[in-house]
Amino acid sequence: MRLRLARLAAATLSVGGLLSASALAPIPSAMLPVASAACPDAEVTFARGREEPPGVGLIGQSFIDALRAKVPRMTVGSYGVNYPANTEIDIAANDMSAHAQSMAASCPNTKLVLGGYSLGAAAADVVVGVNRPGFGFMNPLPPSVDDHVAAVALFGNGTQRVLGPATNFSPAFAGKTIDLCAANDPICTRSFQNLQWAAHLQPSYVDSGLINKAANFVAAKL
Repeated sequence: MRLRLARLAAATLSVGGLLSASALAPIPSAMLPVASAACPDAEVTFARGREEPPGVGLIGQSFIDALRAKVPRMTVGSYGVNYPANTEIDIAANDMSAHAQSMAASCPNTKLVLGGYSLGAAAADVVVGVNRPGFGFMNPLPPSVDDHVAAVALFGNGTQRVLGPATNFSPAFAGKTIDLCAANDPICTRSFQNLQWAAHLQPSYVDSGLINKAANFVAAKL
C-alpha cells in the first residue's frame, strides 16, 4: 500500500507539473460549489480543471446535464469541489472525500458520483486510489463509504498517462469507474505520437461524445 501511495503521489505531482501552463479558457457560468439542502436521489461531486472558476466547470456541468437527461425520474444534485484549482491536488482530494463522507452520513440513501477533469481528475484518483493518509491527503474515505459511491467519472486524467486507467490502481472502484481520454490528448494519452494540446481542452471532451459516454455509464450504475 505504501508503494501504491508513493506511486500515486508521484504521478499526481507530475500531473501538476504538466498542467502548470494555463490551459483553460474562462467559463462564464460555472455553478458555485453548493450542495442541495435536501437529499437528492444522486449527487455528482466534481472537481473542475486547472484555472477554471469555482464550481463544477464546463465539463462537470455538461456531464451533470447529460446525466440528468438520462435519469429523468431521479433528482441529481451537484457539488463543486472547493479548491483553488492551481496545483493543489491534495486540497481537492481532502474536500472531495470530506464531502462524500458528509453526504454518506446525512443522506445515506443518496447515490454518490465522484468525478473530475484534468487536475480535478487527478484529485479524484487520490480519493478512490489511496486509503491511508500521506503526501498532504489527510482524509481518506473509510471503507464504509465505498458502498455509497455508485460511480466515478474521470476526464483528461493525467495520472492515466503515468499509471494507466484509474481502474488499475483503485480495485475497490474498478467496476464503478470510467476513465476517458480524448484522442491525442497529451495529458492522458500513453502514446507520444500525434499529440495535440487542443485535444485536452474542454471542447474536445464536450463535442466528442465522451461526455455522453460517461453519462450512459454512470446512469446504468444509479
